[in-house]
Amino acid sequence: MNTLVDGEWRTDAFETTDESGSFDRQETQYRDWIRDDPDARFRPEPDRYHLYVSYACPWAHRTLIARRLLGLEDAIPVSVVDPFRDEGGWQFTSEKDGCTRDRVHDVEYLRELYVRSDPDATCRVTVPVLWDTETDTIVNNESREIMRMFDTAFEEYTTTERTLLPDGTKPRVDEILDEIYEPINNGVYRAGFATEQEPYDEAIDDLFDALDHWDSVLADQRYLAGDHLTEADVAMFTTLIRFDRVYHTHFMCNVRRIVDYDHLWPYLRDVYQTPSVAETVRMDHIAEHYYTTHPDVNPHRIVARGPDLDLDAAHDRDRLGADEPLASSA
Repeated sequence: MNTLVDGEWRTDAFETTDESGSFDRQETQYRDWIRDDPDARFRPEPDRYHLYVSYACPWAHRTLIARRLLGLEDAIPVSVVDPFRDEGGWQFTSEKDGCTRDRVHDVEYLRELYVRSDPDATCRVTVPVLWDTETDTIVNNESREIMRMFDTAFEEYTTTERTLLPDGTKPRVDEILDEIYEPINNGVYRAGFATEQEPYDEAIDDLFDALDHWDSVLADQRYLAGDHLTEADVAMFTTLIRFDRVYHTHFMCNVRRIVDYDHLWPYLRDVYQTPSVAETVRMDHIAEHYYTTHPDVNPHRIVARGPDLDLDAAHDRDRLGADEPLASSA
């Protein structure tokens, strides 16, 4: 897989699987924080930070949803890369529907921003990226941490009453984020990129055991952490919304579909129908990216046609409680 090595773009320097055939995800490298502290290097200010995303990527999608739900569109502008990623990496192609140019430096490839931030960068070039226009550097490229910063550092600039971290929920939300990451969020990749049967089987067992568990949890409560939509639901949603369209087929996660679940399927529709969430979903970008960007998995780059999901169908989840905005636990 393509990566930066000492600031140079290499197309042969990173293997997605280890010697056992298991998917090996590289940790994100940029982990600075925006804090409302006079001594902080990165302080919350409107129009200072810029978010780089792909509509196709579930990790970037998390930050887009958080930005919309928290009403930070004016405070944090966005640039969107092309869903098709070839050997050059993520590219800005403003002529494609839904994509933009790089609205900060007008570079052609996202990797150029990584090198601008660190001329000796050795890492994968991933989205999302939270960029600081004042110091001209990457602040953070870890989606979970960007979501948290949006929720806790930018309260002064939000235009909604919503929080994704209501008072008293932080410990449970963090616990759920940990619980769903390896078997579900990363589990679909562990299955899809496995090159041996044993790690594939292990990933599939973990994935569907976890989906079965959360389906049962959602029988009695509206959201993963209880009565209110939180960061945990955003993290779950961006995997579930891609599941039947791409993971079921492309990544061979075909034991069950989300539409086969009694509670996960209505839950998915419930979150999708939350005001502002549907506008962040570009199924055309999702399908194009997955089916055309992994030639080792799909060498002919044929884009599977279905299924056609009725995400606007009634879900009846509000019988379990109303989703009312609450104060942040920050």
